[in-house]
Order: sequence, then structure tokens, then C-alpha cells
Amino acid sequence: MRLATAEINIPALRYNLARVKEIAPHSKVMAVLKANAYGHGLVKIAQCLSDADAFAVARIDEALALRAGGLTKPIILLEGFFDPSDLPILLANNFETVVHDESQLAAIEQSDLDMPLSVWLKVDTGMHRLGVEPEQFDNFYRRLKQCDNVKPAVNLMTHFPCADDVGNDFTQTQINLFASIVSGTNEALCLANSAGVIGWPDAHFDWVRSGLMLYGVSPMLDKVGTDHELKPVMRLKTRVIAIKHVVQGDRVGYGGRWQCAKLTTLAVVAMGYGDGYPRHARQGTPVVIKGQRYGIVGSVSMDMISVDIGSNEAQIAVGDEVEMWGPTLPVEEVAVCADTIPYELLCNVTPRVSYEYCDE
Repeated sequence: MRLATAEINIPALRYNLARVKEIAPHSKVMAVLKANAYGHGLVKIAQCLSDADAFAVARIDEALALRAGGLTKPIILLEGFFDPSDLPILLANNFETVVHDESQLAAIEQSDLDMPLSVWLKVDTGMHRLGVEPEQFDNFYRRLKQCDNVKPAVNLMTHFPCADDVGNDFTQTQINLFASIVSGTNEALCLANSAGVIGWPDAHFDWVRSGLMLYGVSPMLDKVGTDHELKPVMRLKTRVIAIKHVVQGDRVGYGGRWQCAKLTTLAVVAMGYGDGYPRHARQGTPVVIKGQRYGIVGSVSMDMISVDIGSNEAQIAVGDEVEMWGPTLPVEEVAVCADTIPYELLCNVTPRVSYEYCDE
């Protein structure tokens, strides 16, 4: 019996990529695969995204894994490189690099390279994380255009911190600022992350960077993927491994956090924080067994969770499948119950979980 399993729906993945192209029909799509493709499996997911125009990752080891897996599409390093010794690796593997600070620019200018690099210059329009300041743009852009180690086309990008909230006009302020900064150039532009793709069509430009929405999850506040006609790609599932009867006053789990108010039945399921399920999920966080929702009770432990199935003992048995999140239980909803975001839940799935890739 297979217990904790992440079932990955490849047709749903491809459908979501097509949905991105439908929403932003005039933009190329950069499929964001960082953090093990948001917990879905880096190389396998990339191999199934042949219609993407490029891949984006955070770090060189992720990019190298893609090349080792036979992927030949352009790969962009969203954090750039971290040491001048990385530059020959970028060239040898045809990686494209973001440049966001002076040390990176100086390293490129001072290096003796066999051929020029493809560079994306990142501008900080209000995220205040990575990127050159607006007043630095002209200097950085000029130096990159004059540098023999850089290919003639210098792509330009920025990042949105608030695009998940269409009621917040800060994103439009960023779009306007970025447009004014780059107005004297004729380069490819990339502004929109998944939230930008869905909520801010004025930000689509030449490239869009789709991450979370590729996996069928909404990047927007108070929404789920189906609200945008997306399909969930991951179905996290397990099995019932025991049925327990408890009476009024019985306490369940570590610390006795939950006390039984009346005679009831519990299903113990093989899932816990050792599999990446959030330890702080609240009492009543739903799971789905045989098409019906039930709430978890007691503390989430490393390997097991107790679920109150009430009087349905006759309908539920050891071995029955349990959906922890997936098509019938959006991961966005579980994230709310755990006071976190769906990104964290997906990325935290641990190596102990088995993966099943379903391409039918």
C-alpha cells in the first residue's frame, strides 16, 4: 500500500500553460521552475513543458539539473550569479543571467570570457529586494551595452510585490515607473509574474514569468485556481491506517490539544509534518475521504493525523484514500487553515512523499 503520495497531473500542467498563453497571447512565457518546480519535481515538470519559451530558476544548481536532464531551452537565473567563477559555467551551459547590483556588473566587465553573455537587467521599482535603483538604470544599461562580454540585446525586468491585490494601485504605479525608466530603449521587457498575468494585463509586454499558476494555484488574494480556469496539478493523498473510537472527555494527540465532546470515531491517516503537511493546521482543517470532507483533530504529528469521521465508521475503512489537497480540496484553502500561503505548502513536500506522474 502506497501511503503519502503526490499525484502530479501532467495534462493539467500543460492545460495551465496553454491558459497562460490564452491570457497573455502576445507574450512569450518563461516557466518558473525554482524550488523543485514549486515542489512538483524540477526536471520532470520541465520535460513536460515543451511549449514554454524559456525556463527560469533561482540558482545555478537548479539550472545545471535541467541541462543534465536533457533540457535545451533558454534558462534564466533569476538571482543571477554569485561569484565571478560562476561565469564560465553560465557560458558553458548557455545560461542567461539577471544582473541586479554593481558587483555582478563589475565581474562581467572585468572577466576574460570566450563569448558574450545573455543578460537581464533588473530594476527595483518598489519591491526593495533585488534590482538597481531607478536613478542607477542609465549607468548600468549604458555599461552593459558597451561591454564586449554582454550580447547586444539587454533584456529588462522588474518585480511586483502587490500584484495579488487588484485593489492596490501600487502595481500600476510600478508599471508606469518602469515604462518611464526604459522609454529610451528598445529591449524585451518582462514585468508580470503569475499575479501580474492574471490581474494586470497592462504588464504583459514581451515576456511573462508564470510560476504558481502553472501548477493550478491562484496567486490572487481570496481566490482559488478554478476561479481563473486553472487546474490543480498536485493531488497530495494518503491512506487511512487505523480507526479509533473515542468517548466524551478523551484527549487526542500530543499535548491533548483536542478533547472529545461526545462519542465519535476517528480515522488515523498516514500524513504529517514529516511529509510536509503544516504542523500548525487548525482544528477542523478539511481532508476528503470518499468524496466527503472531514476535519482534522489534535496535533499534526510527524507521521500521522487524526480525522473526526463522526458516525461514518461503516463507510470508511483502513486502506481508504484520503485527499489532503487537490482537485476537490484546493491547496489555497488548506493554506488559510494553516495561516500560510500555498507556495509554502507545495514547496515543503518532503522527499519521503512518493511521486506519481500521470500523463493520460
